[in-house]
Amino acid sequence: MAGRVQGKVALVTGGASGIGRSCAERLAQEGATVVVTDVQDLKGEETVAAIGKAGGQAHYLRHDVTDEQAWIEVIAEVRDRHGRLDVLVNNAGIGLGGSVLEMTLETWRRQTAVNLDGVFLGVKHAIPLMRQGGGGSIVNMSSVAGLKGAPMLAGYCATKGGVRLFTKAVALECAAAKDGVRVNSVHPGIIETPIWNTVIGGEHGVNAPPDLDAMSQLAVPLGVKGAPDDIASGVLWLASDESRYVTGAELVIDGGLSVR
Repeated sequence: MAGRVQGKVALVTGGASGIGRSCAERLAQEGATVVVTDVQDLKGEETVAAIGKAGGQAHYLRHDVTDEQAWIEVIAEVRDRHGRLDVLVNNAGIGLGGSVLEMTLETWRRQTAVNLDGVFLGVKHAIPLMRQGGGGSIVNMSSVAGLKGAPMLAGYCATKGGVRLFTKAVALECAAAKDGVRVNSVHPGIIETPIWNTVIGGEHGVNAPPDLDAMSQLAVPLGVKGAPDDIASGVLWLASDESRYVTGAELVIDGGLSVR
């Protein structure tokens, strides 16, 4: 343990699996006390147990990021239990692929509620507690799909593009307030997580997971897929004081995919 975020309190949404779990584990390994939130209770508790087994500090809260009252309660519990919030990783998200001509308004709104509304609510309710502690770091999880369009991903691209520019606007707002809060976005490429089942197969998923190795060989300049730990490494840097002069930035971790 190098202690790069020693003594900090971090909240990671969607922390039960995939990128969120890796972020939670890495932050805990580096000394943060981590609040893991999700709607997948069993996996969330498993994440916390794994962190504890490795010597880290974490606890789990059930949390629907689309519910403003849930955000109010989660932040209140963080305040009551820890007295501060130094890091927020707005990671919770869903990916629902499919033709824009066939996408229902219900599906559009569901994806927007999780991916965009959830980020807005997190920022809105976390910043006041961060300001009380003298500042903090907010990391909003976007995507390569927030940098460039992709067929059959119109809804997903819209939400992740929204996260990208929302992040920049809030970063400037916090900078103007001189509140010590930095806000940045992270843009993963082809990372091995369960989200691909719905990104490729639509709302009802696919019978078999997509071949990410083959996809990466064709589309990614480095020729390989990424792992959740690759994203967690970037998030850790943005959460730490090593990035103290970075705000409003977009950290792209995609093996060169967005360059093409």
